[in-house]
Amino acid sequence: MSDPVENFIGELAKSLESNSFVKLTLSNYKGAEQHLQKVAGRIIETKRGARLAFQFHYGTRQTVKNYNYQEAVVAVGKMLGSGFRNAHLFTTKSDFQLTIGKKNSRIISVKPTFAEKPSASHDREKNTIVSPDAPYLKALGITTDKGEIRAQQRDKWRQINKYVEILRDLYENSSVKDKADVKIVDMGSGKGYLTFAAYDYFSNALKLGVEMTGVEVRQELVDLCNQIAESCGFDGLKFVKDSIVDHDVSDIDVLIALHACDTATDDALFKGISARASIIVAAPCCHKEIRQQIKPPEVLRDILKHGSMLEREAETITDGLRSMLLERSGYSTKIFEFVATEHTPKNNMIVAVRKPDAAWDNGLQARIDAIKNLYGIEHHRLEDQLRAA
Repeated sequence: MSDPVENFIGELAKSLESNSFVKLTLSNYKGAEQHLQKVAGRIIETKRGARLAFQFHYGTRQTVKNYNYQEAVVAVGKMLGSGFRNAHLFTTKSDFQLTIGKKNSRIISVKPTFAEKPSASHDREKNTIVSPDAPYLKALGITTDKGEIRAQQRDKWRQINKYVEILRDLYENSSVKDKADVKIVDMGSGKGYLTFAAYDYFSNALKLGVEMTGVEVRQELVDLCNQIAESCGFDGLKFVKDSIVDHDVSDIDVLIALHACDTATDDALFKGISARASIIVAAPCCHKEIRQQIKPPEVLRDILKHGSMLEREAETITDGLRSMLLERSGYSTKIFEFVATEHTPKNNMIVAVRKPDAAWDNGLQARIDAIKNLYGIEHHRLEDQLRAA
């Protein structure tokens, strides 16, 4: 290892030891690892103490690893020896720029860009439950290294806070409130924005023992989320590759299914009911099953002849029947609009809390049958599953 590289590593070690480290970037990668572009390092706080978290940028995807300070210094040395040609260390005392050439390398020192480390007491947005300092928000690109909400992510930020607010209210009115430990399954967790927020709230805000699983069919998202969970010290959170219909669910307190397409929402609701989950949260996506069956009643024929109106009616009937089937199974339910930034401008969210004296309500069946008969609906997946159970 050349002297300039050794000097750079030495300055990194000193900045971590003296608490003057601000951030680190490695760039201009010429190594053998395909698609790797750059690495960014920053300090995060975890349950196991301060760690240096590295975010690896691979074109359209990112991965995260974190190390204690001693491990981090060794890791940076290895990365500089494996293909990175530029490195920039920011500290409150000086900035250091390393350039590694084929024959010669050099390091220069300049005045610090940052007079002080990013403060944990920066201005926060009012009326938010989630801390902008949460490390998973940085890893997912919602916030900057300083904990500031990125302009293009403000809708997602509001969605995350609204979601946690909903979970908070459901928790306060459920039997989960009396438990010290909680088991949660998130069906179709995707990139994990809301999964991480839910785990963070139950684990850190409520101080509960949390065992949470995110279920996702895309392996690359499972890998990314597991890496972020590990880097954040979220020991009770794991992500697995599986489908909603195949994933085994039992002995859980909370079931979440957001944007599960068409009857996948019914599959998730059925699993929640079967597991006697105390809280069920679903934001359905698509309503193809019912839409294809609807035969408009004569009195509504001239209204529902329009495709957009039929689409809305199918959504209303599908989610309304889901709510009634949950109520028939011993849950109290609510349906309201939930803003989604990735799938549709607005979604219905169905939330259900299991009643303390939960019992099957046969009186609802006649009303469910009347609605189905009115629209010529022959089958509804959730009802079919409950009947067959």
